[in-house]
Amino acid sequence: MHISDFDYDLPEHFIAQTPIEPRDASRLLVLDKQTGTIEHRIFRDILGLLTPNDLLVLNDTRVIPARLHAHKAATGGAVEILVLRRLTETDWRALIGGRNVDVGVKLKLNDSDITADVLEVLDEGERVLGFSKPIDAIVDKLGEMPLPPYIHAPLQDRERYQTVYNKDAGSAAAPTAGLHFTPELLLALRTKGVRFAYVTLHVGLGTFLPMRVDNIADHRMHKEWARLLPDDAHLINQTKLAGGRVIAVGTTAARTLETAAILSAGGDPANAIHAPDACSWRPVIAFEAETNLFIYPGYRWRTVDTMITNFHLPKSTLLMMISSLVGKERLFHAYEVAKSEGYRFFSFGDAMFIR
Repeated sequence: MHISDFDYDLPEHFIAQTPIEPRDASRLLVLDKQTGTIEHRIFRDILGLLTPNDLLVLNDTRVIPARLHAHKAATGGAVEILVLRRLTETDWRALIGGRNVDVGVKLKLNDSDITADVLEVLDEGERVLGFSKPIDAIVDKLGEMPLPPYIHAPLQDRERYQTVYNKDAGSAAAPTAGLHFTPELLLALRTKGVRFAYVTLHVGLGTFLPMRVDNIADHRMHKEWARLLPDDAHLINQTKLAGGRVIAVGTTAARTLETAAILSAGGDPANAIHAPDACSWRPVIAFEAETNLFIYPGYRWRTVDTMITNFHLPKSTLLMMISSLVGKERLFHAYEVAKSEGYRFFSFGDAMFIR
């Protein structure tokens, strides 16, 4: 398969620039992955579409305001820093925007006395930076939310790029499928008997980088840190044994669950077995590690039954993942229906429930 196989036309006016209020007032396209039938709902209608046998799996990561403005200490040249992952108390992996930011260059954060030395040059514009002191407080004070480049409108409230159940800070982007839930909707689902499990996956550099190969089988995902705790793993396995549905809220939750299933069989997520045949299910195990699992058509799903997700960019790994779950032709037809009905796309856009 080629990357061009996952392209589609999307005029710019379909791209949501601001989040809708309230969160659960976004639209919901319900797609049956077996029949291809489509229904048009409002997101809060998810309450009537789930049952007490269902388990929602949510990614509880919290986005850090990771975009910092700096300049070169020697020349004053402007540099943009997107901190991605903490390595030590003061060292971070970061994506750098600026010219000639090589090993040994000293940067100074704007409006701060904190400096950073470039310790290592990595691929795709990444650097290892050694800050003069811990930056947690300055990130909270001066950092900007790392909104995707297709969003041009300013974000008035930082918390609208966070899920209401966020807990563990570390992401450079939000798990956007979860942005549609309100505390009231979560309470109503819990009252109905729907159960919840949580994973943590800190979204990293792969979110920002386009695929640079023609044959998608040649693509290698960047590693992202993920965790599944024992109690949540047990609940997931209980649900599967009882015949209930495991519903991943977003592609990040799905990648974490499938990674846990591959690891339980002693497999390597970087070399996951792809096969067209169906699989009943694979128990998950608790883990805490980096994953670079790449899911695309032909992947044999092991744990995830259904998914709540947003509408994804053309040629993106996320679009390929959803195509794997529902079928490429069926998914692309649903996208064309969504455009004809005026749905809003991407991070602040509307949602799909693939059941």
